[in-house]
Amino acid sequence: MKDKNGIIIFADGSSLGNPGPGGWGAIVKIESQVTELGGALKHTTNNRMELTAAIKALEFISFHKIKKDQPIFVYTDSAYVINGITKWVYGWQKNNWKTSKKEAVINQELWEELFAITRGVSVSWK
Repeated sequence: MKDKNGIIIFADGSSLGNPGPGGWGAIVKIESQVTELGGALKHTTNNRMELTAAIKALEFISFHKIKKDQPIFVYTDSAYVINGITKWVYGWQKNNWKTSKKEAVINQELWEELFAITRGVSVSWK
């Protein structure tokens, strides 16, 4: 698969302090259309903003009529997001949203949302 044949997303998030004021942004390219998305919260964390950027971008493309097999490439600098959605989420879900230390998964509602929105679509995390 080549990126040019799919939907491309660049997603990022940040906060000033952890927690503190934060924001997220995403650029979504569908064919020749490029759309910028973004938002902010007064009290949040860096990880919540990283997750939110990916979720909002994927929600945006879900409103477009795309082929189910059309590849989606999500670029993020967040190892937390990439590892969470490609590795950890399966164990968390299997263990009733508990970590390997039997603690509640932080940001569970966002992980559930990201997991749900990526079901049945071809997403490559980069």
